[in-house]
Amino acid sequence: MLDKENIARLIKDFHQSKLPYPIFNRKLELPANLSIKRAITVIGPRRAGKSYLLFHTIQKLLDKGIDKSNILYINFEDFTFENAASSELVKILDVYFDIYPSKRNEKTWLFFDEIQEINGWERFIRNILDSINAQIFLSGSSSKLLSKEIATSMRGRSLSYSLLTLDFQEFLEFKGTKPSKFLSSAEESNLAKVALEYVKFGGYPEVALSSGDKEKLLRELIDVTLQRDIIERYGIRNIKVLRLLVNSLSSSFEFSTHKFFNFLKSNGYTVSKNTLYTYIQAINDAFVVAELKKYSKSVVKEEQSVSKFYMLDNGICAASNAQNSKLFENAVFNSLYRREGIKLAYYNDQSAEVDFVVSKGDSVKSLIQAAYSLGDFSTKEREFKALHLASEKLRCKNLYVITLNENGTETYKGKKIKIMPLWKFMLGRE
Repeated sequence: MLDKENIARLIKDFHQSKLPYPIFNRKLELPANLSIKRAITVIGPRRAGKSYLLFHTIQKLLDKGIDKSNILYINFEDFTFENAASSELVKILDVYFDIYPSKRNEKTWLFFDEIQEINGWERFIRNILDSINAQIFLSGSSSKLLSKEIATSMRGRSLSYSLLTLDFQEFLEFKGTKPSKFLSSAEESNLAKVALEYVKFGGYPEVALSSGDKEKLLRELIDVTLQRDIIERYGIRNIKVLRLLVNSLSSSFEFSTHKFFNFLKSNGYTVSKNTLYTYIQAINDAFVVAELKKYSKSVVKEEQSVSKFYMLDNGICAASNAQNSKLFENAVFNSLYRREGIKLAYYNDQSAEVDFVVSKGDSVKSLIQAAYSLGDFSTKEREFKALHLASEKLRCKNLYVITLNENGTETYKGKKIKIMPLWKFMLGRE
């Protein structure tokens, strides 16, 4: 049962304390003052910076002269709300208006962090929208949970945004680097060095800022994500199988549920295929992995194709001791995944395999290979040949090979192929 004194303590602690500092600006900016009655929702992986985005929005309100007492911030992961029922959430506003009676007649800004911790939270939010003059901000670490609840109970009552871990440009800013349009050789060398760190450790903000043991910090972050966002939320019992599954997904792009099931069976694990599919969906919901389907003009065939799995942050791969080639391709995927207005797939037939097909509508815009290095002749021939064959079949002229450091343009059997260093690609300078 929610205790009003504990709620009052949280409210007064927030109003009497300074906002967490430093707050680094992210590309995503939330609208601080909507003219329509909708809840603003922010979803994304744990520890990606959702709370700091809320604090940044609060700071914008304070800078505009909004009194802090008109703003309420609640983190539902606080022990105060452990085992709380949604029907009790009304106590939050009761206590708030008991402390500040005059606010009943003023506009308020309500920030509810990790709201998905409370089952049935959407009714509470809907009632606020219907009854008081408030702008609501919500955050959550589950894509399916929030989106499903919003779709069924808050249709037309919310605006949704996604916040992933740092992209490379944000990572550079966290490192105190802001590349200019024109670069010297030394500046390019430094960008390549920072890109290698990004490939190795990913874009979790606290890992980017840490000067300590980054690998240990990553393992702790992933353990918390597995425990809070997957094991506890979905009631997963076979934790060892879950961890084996995450390691398998993060160490190889190619994944077969059937083969993994047989591997588990041969090693004495008792688990059904349906359970494995449930685990994969839970991992996906927690923003750990993303699926990539095989390119096809047929939507049905594409959906039925074998999926490739990429981690939504390179740090997850690194914590699983993935090889450099895996880390590198995963970084290229993440750069593409975050770009708006495109559709991603992979290409695979008997003659050619291409890592990424980028399309808009019915048109294939570019074909991209990720190769750590083209120093070996056989590697270069393989990547160029695949791009050439796929370009013929998909009628695409924009061909790229993304490497760690190499740069230039080469012609292969009449096709121009642009070779680009990873740092330049991740900055969108192709």
